[in-house]
Amino acid sequence: MVQPKTAQKMSPPKRNSRSSDGKVPGIVGSGQSDSSYWTYGIHAVAAALTNPRRKRYRLLVTRNAEKRLSGSIVDLDVVPEIVSPKAIEALLGPDVTHQGAALLVEPLETEDHHRVSADIPAADMPVLVLLDRVTDPMNTGAILRSAAAFGAGAVIAPKRHSAPESGALAKAASGSLESLPYRRVVNLAMTMRSLSSDGYHLLGLEGSAPASLEDTLPLIEPWVPIAFVLGSEGVGLRHRTRSHCHQLVRIGKGGSTGSLNVSVAAAICLYAESVRQCD
Repeated sequence: MVQPKTAQKMSPPKRNSRSSDGKVPGIVGSGQSDSSYWTYGIHAVAAALTNPRRKRYRLLVTRNAEKRLSGSIVDLDVVPEIVSPKAIEALLGPDVTHQGAALLVEPLETEDHHRVSADIPAADMPVLVLLDRVTDPMNTGAILRSAAAFGAGAVIAPKRHSAPESGALAKAASGSLESLPYRRVVNLAMTMRSLSSDGYHLLGLEGSAPASLEDTLPLIEPWVPIAFVLGSEGVGLRHRTRSHCHQLVRIGKGGSTGSLNVSVAAAICLYAESVRQCD
């Protein structure tokens, strides 16, 4: 059996100037890039520790968190550093719910071209979620969590005007960021055209749409893969994005989509699609 590496004591990290997404300007000698960030929370950190694709630099844990993460802290490329909760708060800020664990990581490498499903048959990714300018990391993280729970193939967003990978997003995703691709593409419209040619039926969510989600899904053949397209709260789908959807649908009987949180709307869509696959 491989034994965990011995945890080492450390002095409390100095507070750094930082942005609200969990990124820090860097720690001398740790070797990380400018894009690295702190992911935090037991579930997010545990998932990142067991993801072979994740590049890790530093792991800060309290004694209690170390015990909770004992199954993940085995033969790691980083040595756990035992710190106090206040030391992590000094690094991340007092309002961050870190649960005694913080891990400095590099963002995952993702596809940046429009052929998202180039080498993946649609049958292996029967449902996708596309986000049009959803910038809130909490919403994006919650959507990743729902997408993973309902077996979606990926969550796709444009590189610009979308939530970047960050500690807040990873915490909201509760580990799903490590298992479900979050792909930020250069051109969302081009990606939609590509998915359409690959056989996906693109359903755009819009509160004023004449047809409802619950009436539309049963009319689509069960073997046809679905891609749900959701816009930002308040603004909704951009005109160009709407024009690339095969259909626009609403949730509920009378224009309720606009009043729903985008992460709630995504969860409803994914649940409805799971019901369609079971029928």
